[in-house]
Amino acid sequence: MTKVAVFGAGSWGTAFAVVLANAGNQVSLWARREALCSEINSAHENPDYLPGLRLPDAITATHDPAAVADGAEAVVLAVPSQSLRENLVDWAGVLPNAVPLVSLMKGVELGTTKRMSEVIAELTGAGPERIAVVSGPNLAREIAEGQPAASVVACADEGTAARLQKLCHSPTFRPYTNNDVVGCELGGACKNVIALAVGMAVGLGFGDNARASVITRGLAEIARLGTALGADEHTFSGLAGLGDLVATCSSPLSRNRTFGEKLGQGMSVAEIAGGTRQVAEGVKSCASISELAHHHDVEMPIAEHVTKVVAGEMTPKDMLFSLVSRSAKSERWG
Repeated sequence: MTKVAVFGAGSWGTAFAVVLANAGNQVSLWARREALCSEINSAHENPDYLPGLRLPDAITATHDPAAVADGAEAVVLAVPSQSLRENLVDWAGVLPNAVPLVSLMKGVELGTTKRMSEVIAELTGAGPERIAVVSGPNLAREIAEGQPAASVVACADEGTAARLQKLCHSPTFRPYTNNDVVGCELGGACKNVIALAVGMAVGLGFGDNARASVITRGLAEIARLGTALGADEHTFSGLAGLGDLVATCSSPLSRNRTFGEKLGQGMSVAEIAGGTRQVAEGVKSCASISELAHHHDVEMPIAEHVTKVVAGEMTPKDMLFSLVSRSAKSERWG
């Protein structure tokens, strides 16, 4: 039985651990809090993030990163994107050499505008043949419950991608392979920002036309940025692009859409963040994505407007009407 290490016991890290266990692997799960490790090991449940769901016996949890990594043939990283760097500083010395490092994170680092694979490469010295990304419509609760889902495993090395595909192919989880790491990462990070905007429209009581308009124009923004950074434009019409965007913008299970909805209802960023353990990645990444777009001279008005709302410089209602009233002379693709 293959041992896989999963660093991060949040909702998606735990759900992916379930996928790996259902695919026949032994999973060692790192959790920040020892109390949560005890709950997972004794009750086979993660009450903080997936309450009421029994975890497979093949999943065990520990707070000791060395124990998690020991003997692992693949390492999965599933912490909040803005904490990856500080965590890797602590973990780099215990991560096994020559095994794949898989990112589940969907964000762009503040300050550096680096994608998560770039942060992993910098902190671990791993080459592109070892660094992979899993992205797609990944609503954690549905996947952990065994509802049918598909996703993308992206790596520059086709052999590594194929190996990881087999590792996480379960009866209910269908992974596809791709070599476009850049496109998959940008699709996953940017869709969170678009989902915040869609959530604001929902919270304000606007209908399907407004939501569909934001989703469609959001996809155009993501594709523009991806193309400028060398991604394959076809990625954005697949699971890691359109698929992930639709799921995140449409589902009440989406943390980013829910966060945006509460913003639209008049709550502040601090009020919303203080009422949940869940991390809405788009709240932090919107600023770094806007900065990344600016560096590459890419127009991303939705991302820029969401950044202003999060910073308290604009209201959600003003944001949406400002987007609609923008000059359309340069917008030729609908």
